[in-house]
Amino acid sequence: MKKKVFTLEEVLDKINDGASIMFSDVHGGWAADEIIDGMIAKGVKNITAVGVASGRPDYGMGKLITNHQVSKLLTTHIGLNKSSIDQMFAGEMEVEFIPQGTFAERIRCGGFGLGGALTRTGFGTSYAEGKDVVTVDGVDYILEKPIHCDIALLHVTKADKAGNCYCRGGSHLCVDYMAMAADLVIVEAEELVEIGELDPEKVIIQGPVCDMIYVRQGEKKPMWGFWQKQIDKIKAKQAAK
Repeated sequence: MKKKVFTLEEVLDKINDGASIMFSDVHGGWAADEIIDGMIAKGVKNITAVGVASGRPDYGMGKLITNHQVSKLLTTHIGLNKSSIDQMFAGEMEVEFIPQGTFAERIRCGGFGLGGALTRTGFGTSYAEGKDVVTVDGVDYILEKPIHCDIALLHVTKADKAGNCYCRGGSHLCVDYMAMAADLVIVEAEELVEIGELDPEKVIIQGPVCDMIYVRQGEKKPMWGFWQKQIDKIKAKQAAK
């Protein structure tokens, strides 16, 4: 069986300057934290990043933005990361905003070899400026082109040694279609299990799609990072009453 499990150093060797990378985290939750920390230590720069949101300044992909390692960002939302906002207005980072449904569909097209998706979302607004328009049965649609990246950097709850992956709860958001739309799929797993231990009905990424597994060495981080801290503060206040 082809080797699937790698060290952090072996994974980082595949992540280099100028790479286009899809990140699975949302506002810093469900991030490949240890690999991202390794990218910061390595000093990987000029990244084109693709993510639902730009994280928070000290969480997930947001740390790379704060550290000025991202030159271009394709995303749906940057409002919770002041670093993203500041760099965008300063002209230090190019930002392409994409409606969230369109974002998912463009990645799906990139993963399944489609030439693009037709949508009415944003038609007739500034968002549509410069985009191709296709008329179908007398109705105009924006042609949204596929998104495909060099690397998909994904967080998963469990992976088996064959590369099958399971994501707990909402942490599977984006993971399945991002895994199909990258040349190299790297997952950071909270736990490595033996082949056959995962319920086939719950597998989000199939083994042949996954190229590299890194097993997280540190403690499991709260699923929502910043938000978990806020919840803990509220609980502490309630307990003190």
